[in-house]
Amino acid sequence: MPTTDSYGQGIPLAALTDGPDIPKAIADLAAGVIPRGVMRFASASARGATLTSPQAGMQAWLQDVQLLTLYDGTAWVAVAAGTQAWSTVSLASGFSHNGNSNGTLQYRVVNLFGEQTLMLRGAVNITYSGTPKVIPNDGFVTNTALPAAARPSSLRTVTGACSTVSSDALSVKIDINTNGRIQIVGTTSPTAKPMIQPPWVSFNGCFCSL
Repeated sequence: MPTTDSYGQGIPLAALTDGPDIPKAIADLAAGVIPRGVMRFASASARGATLTSPQAGMQAWLQDVQLLTLYDGTAWVAVAAGTQAWSTVSLASGFSHNGNSNGTLQYRVVNLFGEQTLMLRGAVNITYSGTPKVIPNDGFVTNTALPAAARPSSLRTVTGACSTVSSDALSVKIDINTNGRIQIVGTTSPTAKPMIQPPWVSFNGCFCSL
């Protein structure tokens, strides 16, 4: 009868005493090895359709979202992200990149402590307009919304440093919305007290859970 591997993984191995059946021996070996390797699927739905009864410890790569996932015995969880390249945020009119020489406003999605996380870097210049002057586009920095994979499941509020020129505050509130839009909140008119109309806002060090 077949034996199992010496690593305690329960992978069946053909024995010399078994009847000659090479296709079965190969199929048994594949059935024992494949579920213990990193399986590859086009998407989570394709993974679910194939692995209807996953076992704890199974790993699967999802090509559409570029994630390495692990079944922990209860659910599939992300253990690593694929490409971690930075992508430039398309800015709405009234905003421009490289505020205070802090670089272009960019984002990326990474796996931080087992959780998908949106990271931001760079800064924007702000051109106020009107009488009295107000922040453009109601503070919405993004011209094009972030892609679905970079949108949080609920509103995330973070703090961004800002210029002290034309501002009585050292920071402003930044909202990252579920629709993928980023908004600077809390600026005031030039006649208000406190006056908060910083010419630039930094996103360096801003990150949030997705």
